Amino acid sequence: MADSEIFDVVIVGAGISGIGMAAHLVQSCPDKRIVILDRRAQLGGTWDLFRYPGIRSDSDMYTLGYRFAPWREEETIASGDRILAYLKRVTDENGLASHMRFGQHVTSANWDSKAGLWQLQTQQGNGPTQTITARFVMMGTGYYDHDAPHDAALPGLSDFAGTVIHPQFWPDALDHTGKRVVIIGSGATAVTLVPSLAKSAAHVTMLQRTPTWYLVRPSRDTLANRLRRWLPEKWAYALVRARNVRMQDFLFKRAHTNPAGVAAYLKALLKSELGEAFNEADFTPPYGPWEQRMCLVPDGDMFKAMKQGKASIVTGAIGKIVADGIELTDGRKIDADIIVTATGLKLATIGKIAISLDGQSVDVAQQFWYRNCMLSNVPNFAAMFGYLNAGWTLRVDIVADWLCRLLKQMDTQQMAVCTPTLPDDHGLTECQPFDIFSSGYLQRGKDQMPRNATTAPWRIHMDYRTDKAELDRAPIADGWMQFSHPTGR
Repeated sequence: MADSEIFDVVIVGAGISGIGMAAHLVQSCPDKRIVILDRRAQLGGTWDLFRYPGIRSDSDMYTLGYRFAPWREEETIASGDRILAYLKRVTDENGLASHMRFGQHVTSANWDSKAGLWQLQTQQGNGPTQTITARFVMMGTGYYDHDAPHDAALPGLSDFAGTVIHPQFWPDALDHTGKRVVIIGSGATAVTLVPSLAKSAAHVTMLQRTPTWYLVRPSRDTLANRLRRWLPEKWAYALVRARNVRMQDFLFKRAHTNPAGVAAYLKALLKSELGEAFNEADFTPPYGPWEQRMCLVPDGDMFKAMKQGKASIVTGAIGKIVADGIELTDGRKIDADIIVTATGLKLATIGKIAISLDGQSVDVAQQFWYRNCMLSNVPNFAAMFGYLNAGWTLRVDIVADWLCRLLKQMDTQQMAVCTPTLPDDHGLTECQPFDIFSSGYLQRGKDQMPRNATTAPWRIHMDYRTDKAELDRAPIADGWMQFSHPTGR
């Protein structure tokens, strides 16, 4: 790649965010010269990184899929390989492969106000750094650290004589057949691993410090599959997508207005699934529904493994890990040959890329979100952070639409620079959008995230329908967005 190349838009990340933004760009702004950079060897992002058994979506594919690319399979809760195939299909249908460059680790990005350009430093393996120049940068790097998971500092882990695995780095050659497996954690990863490992393990134990709220749903949507046979593909997809958005929104909001009622409903589902195997202590979280991300259990597969005696849940605190298992503080011991530390993610903002303006470092945590994607006083720069209470991709679609409108308006006005401008005496009332969630990784990492106001446009929140209405009608020239030419012009 030559240093002299100048791209209209550089997208960092070839995962679900970057591919979605790129597809919108080639559809709405086909004249733009774009490039998609990714440090990995192939596209997929999260769905290429995580290789643990049974990996699947925890959102239905009608809301995790893109608005413009209908999901065509019978199962709406999809396995990781099917999601990768979907992303490759979208890449092929939109001609994105020629724009993708892999093995490109972006380490820093500096805005040159005189030239009105971003200078991105990339490194390929241990080779020399290269400079890539862009008029606009879009970050699709996700929200967690790809290099290191959360370290739960489990006491005595080094004394364990068996195999220790973190799901983020699952070894291809692991054979768990006939082994006693203990999964430490009770989030979406653990819930996925239990039924998958239980098929051939001697026994799988999910060891949880606190219980989790579960939602049982069929992996196949009967109505969706019927509509696909009766209606044109795009109509059926749009109808089911709209229905699922409303259902998700209703459940999330009802969980906050009537937590006791939603808790009773969820417990009734579990009792129906587990029958006599239901244990109140293992399924009564110390927090309300949707204060943490609710775990989806398609077809109740984890509970089926429990009823078959292939899996179990143990609630308790770890005293210490010993050579052949885990001792709990209440005196119980769980024997283990394999320990899986599904103890959570480590949040990372903007892919840990160093951002600067004219050589002056930018502390992302001191900037305000603008229109769900840009940062206050940072020109020609956008970052994607999807929904935590709905399909991540829902935000990708509406933000990409808005960014395409922004780029078109810049072309119309013949302006090269756009900056969401916020004065120091802004008078905004701040709030923390992640305080509605008590999830450990969010609480640990929330101080890394940009600031958030209570009012638009300086906020990011978890309400897709409100966001969509706002971005659809919001004028690009809203008084906050300032257009200009490079200072050197």
